[in-house]
Amino acid sequence: MQAVPSEFLAIDRKERANRPFFDLDLRPAEERTCDFNDVVIEFDPERAMVEAARCIHCPDPAPCMVACPTANDIPSAMWLIEQGKFVEAAGIYHKTSSLPEVCGRVCPHEALCQGSCVLNKHHTPVLCGELEAFAVDYERRTQGYVIPLTIPSGKKVAVIGAGPAGLGCADILLQKGHDVTIFESKPQPGGLLVYGIPNFKLSKDVWREKWEEYERAGAKFVPNTYIGKNKTIDDLFNEGFEAVFIGVGSEVDAKMEDAPGTDLPGVYEATDFLIRGNIPMDQLPEDMRKPLELGRRVVVIGGGDTASDCLRTALRLGAEEVTCLYRRTEKEMPGGKKDRKMAKDEGAKYRFLTQPVKFIAGPDGRLAAVECIEMKLGEPDKKGRRKPVPVEGSNFSVAADTAVLALGYWPDPIIGKTTPDLEVHDWGLVTVKDKAKGNTSREGVFSGGDCVTGPDLVVTAMVAGRNAGHAIDEYLKGKS
Repeated sequence: MQAVPSEFLAIDRKERANRPFFDLDLRPAEERTCDFNDVVIEFDPERAMVEAARCIHCPDPAPCMVACPTANDIPSAMWLIEQGKFVEAAGIYHKTSSLPEVCGRVCPHEALCQGSCVLNKHHTPVLCGELEAFAVDYERRTQGYVIPLTIPSGKKVAVIGAGPAGLGCADILLQKGHDVTIFESKPQPGGLLVYGIPNFKLSKDVWREKWEEYERAGAKFVPNTYIGKNKTIDDLFNEGFEAVFIGVGSEVDAKMEDAPGTDLPGVYEATDFLIRGNIPMDQLPEDMRKPLELGRRVVVIGGGDTASDCLRTALRLGAEEVTCLYRRTEKEMPGGKKDRKMAKDEGAKYRFLTQPVKFIAGPDGRLAAVECIEMKLGEPDKKGRRKPVPVEGSNFSVAADTAVLALGYWPDPIIGKTTPDLEVHDWGLVTVKDKAKGNTSREGVFSGGDCVTGPDLVVTAMVAGRNAGHAIDEYLKGKS
């Protein structure tokens, strides 16, 4: 941790903790549901300095640092922001994160850094996520950021997947001087950041400016290339790549195989709904360019962050009634509270202890209603969550023109099936020998992110990619 000037030691931490708190400024709900623009009104410099000055600078290691998957030196950044040294603060974040402008916006801060802030005990935590985004945005607008490079190594590395894990790995490899080519199944780079997270949470402009940093650093991008279908990992090695990183995420939508009617017109999987609802036509995969046919009444099934994104997207697309159906209570919902509150403020409704069992067609053959059954909570399952149990004879129907299945994600098994000697498990998750390195059973092949762990956070995938980048660098040095 960067040393705080000695004169600060005389400042009473109690006085800092008692400084007034001003929550995030949000655009009014009735205004923001009319477009896909940013919801959060960004800090100005004075506001950022006032908020950063609330940090009491806990002894090292500060709880916020421990809770941050990147181990960002948050207290040092707070001190620099307080002094108006915004670019220097941005430099703190770049040391440990490949995507600070993204993580500052989409991380569940209330469960990570902010949730661990000691001010939670008697006060309100420092808004460190918004301050991270502010510092890096300020740097980008005033002088820009350049990925630091070194002497070219002459080594070629293939990165499969242009999402958080692949970007984290590519960042480290570029800094180490390696030639990096990123292969992506979709037309544009970004993966989840573009094709999964709506614009009102992460502006596409922010992402485009971020991607330009990779292009300036020499990253090559090969779009519309599905590894396992268009070419294999063996093909990549035959083309001269000396190492391969697999960072394809976990993007196969979970199914409701025991519920009849999921194939009806008007029933969408979450990925299809979010991509077609949020992405300009020219950036869509060719098989997703048919416009969404959205009804007046939309139900979203699921309780995670994806469900919140679908609810809020449906409202912006003009749906009049938007309802989330979830089989447990709100207490058990895995999604972030902040996004859920925003969804409620924007008009989304929630029906808990409700399990869809059948999708019913109307006279025109399209979805007209969802048959549900009431649930009650039983004993905890292996993960400690109380298991939902059907209440016999409690069936009822919910009128709906459109249903979105936001049930979670599974890994794509194709890479495991097409790569000899690559060990996988649990329907296609890649097995790694050491999570801190991402090395797999196949020599020269590394992996990290959701394709290893299953669905997790943007920040954890990015960190796994960075770790693998360091391991690949050591591997290539060993080959030399």
